[in-house]
Amino acid sequence: MLFNSSDFLLQFLPVVFLGFLLLAGLGWQRWVGLWLTASSLVFYGWWATSNVSLLIASILFNYTMGGLLRRRRSRLLLAAGILGNVALLGYFKYTGFAVEVLRDLAGANWAVPHIILPLAISFFTFQQIAYLVDAYDGAITEHDFLNYALFITFFPQLIAGPITHHREMLAQFDDPDRFRPRWDLIALGVTMFCIGLFKKVMVADPFGTYATPVFEAAREGGVQLIEAWGGALAYALQMYFDFSGYSDMAIGLGLLFGIMLPANFNSPYKARNVIEYWSRWHMTLTRFLTAYIYNPIVVAITRRRAAKGLPLPKRGRMTAGTFAALVAIPTVITMLISGVWHGAGWQFLIFGLLHGVFLVVAHGWRWWKVRRGLPLDSGGRVSMAGSVLLTFLCATVALVFFRADSVGAALDVLRGMAGLNGVTLPTPFQRLPGFAEAAAWFGVGIGNMPLFDAWLVIRIAVFLFVVWALPNSNQWLRDYPTALGLRVEPNWLQRYVPITRWRPTPAFGLPLGAVAIVTILYAISVAPTEFLYFQF
Repeated sequence: MLFNSSDFLLQFLPVVFLGFLLLAGLGWQRWVGLWLTASSLVFYGWWATSNVSLLIASILFNYTMGGLLRRRRSRLLLAAGILGNVALLGYFKYTGFAVEVLRDLAGANWAVPHIILPLAISFFTFQQIAYLVDAYDGAITEHDFLNYALFITFFPQLIAGPITHHREMLAQFDDPDRFRPRWDLIALGVTMFCIGLFKKVMVADPFGTYATPVFEAAREGGVQLIEAWGGALAYALQMYFDFSGYSDMAIGLGLLFGIMLPANFNSPYKARNVIEYWSRWHMTLTRFLTAYIYNPIVVAITRRRAAKGLPLPKRGRMTAGTFAALVAIPTVITMLISGVWHGAGWQFLIFGLLHGVFLVVAHGWRWWKVRRGLPLDSGGRVSMAGSVLLTFLCATVALVFFRADSVGAALDVLRGMAGLNGVTLPTPFQRLPGFAEAAAWFGVGIGNMPLFDAWLVIRIAVFLFVVWALPNSNQWLRDYPTALGLRVEPNWLQRYVPITRWRPTPAFGLPLGAVAIVTILYAISVAPTEFLYFQF
């Protein structure tokens, strides 16, 4: 069931919310938790009821293992728990890819098994691995089955995140101030949900209609300069508003039930380097990768180097060898795992590798500055704009691999962006006196461009301005609590334009309500499209 579908908007959500109001109004907090857990299982089973048993089995397994680890700190138990989760994820997500690779290497005629990927398996697997690790470390203070089941299944975050942490969620489930009708949070939740729905159906989906034909044409090859850039930028903006919209909708839905979810998206295209980019893009994934993959790798390497008497960082300074061992290698390994987590395919591996290289370069640049006593963030507005643009271009190049069906298709788009597949300009340029002759002299053709639309140029320009200049949804609502753990810096425009700061007043509510009604009517009148992160 999609957040932007009529089934969800007109049936599921109203019924679940009314049930919540009734139970919460009576003060039956425990029944509220049970109602939301059962509703979340119905939500999950809407696609395929067979997957519900898999989700329940995973919950039972990890809850049991967590209880055992709380009572007995055993590395063997922890390894068994982690291996069980990874094996489940590996079977459903990577078996087909592994067989395909082995078949190509062996030159055999093996049939690639068709295994349907259960929705959200990547997300709830990571959440439960984190739970087991923390149980082993003694960080689990509560072990209640209903709360744990709701922590995993809570439908606003079940399918595509945020990847929640037990500490931040279980505490809320036991808080008597939660799970009760709070009209301030409901107003915020409706606002956030409507903003996210608008981003999804009115902005992201139309960009997808431009990006999809370009990447489909790349399978055959020969996508030219303007079309390649149009497709790549359209997809970069589609992904931005699709994931941003989902994150807003998830947070808004949580607020309807008195629950605050962690922030997961904070204007990543405004980042000045790739380090900052990953602190703004899929923030809870970054948090998980840092805490449960990157940090353990660094600790293990540090201990090994210390045992061998090799140099370690001192007062933030390190040698080139130490930088390579403690920063570069763990970063690349972590981002390779991130790439594989996103999907089974060489293109996802390259996506992760690219971001690993980008991060190493960014950390290396900062290390070089520290060694020479230079400030980390220097330069004026022009320098900052250049940094933001370079970071955006790096992200766009990596997203080409993220979107393409294969490495070959991704490389064709990149060749097109570099002008190596030829350059053709649209036919209106023929009307310029002498232009066709001059263009031909430079090897530039003029003709029909079926993958190019002049309106796309305008849309890209408009929404890049929105992305870079206007306040995001969290900044618009910055005077009110929306997401956990989010420090919101004011947008420059909020100093001068009052409407860029939301207020719970009729002056804001009536226009927002009108836009919301139009958006909902449009959403239920067209075939709903999946959120891009649903495939993971």
